Amino acid sequence: MRSTPDPADWDEAEHVVSDAYFPHTLAPLAAGTEPHVDVRALQLGPLRLARIGWGAEVTVQSDHPGAYAVNIPLSGRIESVTAGREVVSVQGQASVFRPDTAATITRWTDDCEIVGVKLDRDYLDRELARILGRPDLQLPEQVDLTGEAGQSWMTLLRSVVDQLRADEELWRNRLVAEQLSGALTSAFVLAVMPDGGTGTAARPRIVKRVLDRIHEDPAQPWTSADMAELAGVSVRRLQEGFREYLGVCPRDYLLDLRLERIHEELAAGDPAATSVTEVAMRWGMTHTGRFAAAYRRKYGVTPSATLRG
Repeated sequence: MRSTPDPADWDEAEHVVSDAYFPHTLAPLAAGTEPHVDVRALQLGPLRLARIGWGAEVTVQSDHPGAYAVNIPLSGRIESVTAGREVVSVQGQASVFRPDTAATITRWTDDCEIVGVKLDRDYLDRELARILGRPDLQLPEQVDLTGEAGQSWMTLLRSVVDQLRADEELWRNRLVAEQLSGALTSAFVLAVMPDGGTGTAARPRIVKRVLDRIHEDPAQPWTSADMAELAGVSVRRLQEGFREYLGVCPRDYLLDLRLERIHEELAAGDPAATSVTEVAMRWGMTHTGRFAAAYRRKYGVTPSATLRG
């Protein structure tokens, strides 16, 4: 994990940790104290892991733009207020801050060090829908990690951090980063929301019928009318069903599925023998410009970069 030198003053400390984790406003709770900040950060696909200790009692304010924050005390405690609710977390617990929502850590004790997990909002929302079939669910404001599932997730988190610390080249590999971030996210969702149910059981029959068919053949030139006819409902009703249970419209779901199949093929392909355009066309992408833009939004790189590895 990338470490940062100890800042000289509180302004520099605020700047350093904002760069490593979330932009925020910082203030020491006692006059005359100096920062003794320990910050290490690591980007792992759509996740960012950060280990932060201030070495003094502070208060922190942030809106957590675009991402969830899961703050896990390794020692000490953090006391916070978000949406009018007070939350106190110690070792074995985690405070969860939602994206684009004002929150204040009113007291971060001087002996408190956290592991912070920053989860991109769109990515986590998709994972909640994919894993639990419930895009309407939100993470609770505090989670208990002392149970069996929570402890297993913490063990996985520590092992990933230790492994990455030992071999920096490992996490620089995009495929490895995606697999590790996916494993961490899935295990976290299942640990903190164990009663969310399974995606298949939660979805109505009309949605499941369409999902089964497009997963069988995503390359087929599906139209909204085709999918609605398969489900035996109107286009509008099918769109409502998808939005209610998956959080996206049918065409956006199909696009995401096609991009996943293309990504898998490009990642395993031989650059000397594989054409990005041919792969995209084979999976039903007929507009190469729109495909390239959508691919870059989803994976953060161009299709040709994935092919080159």
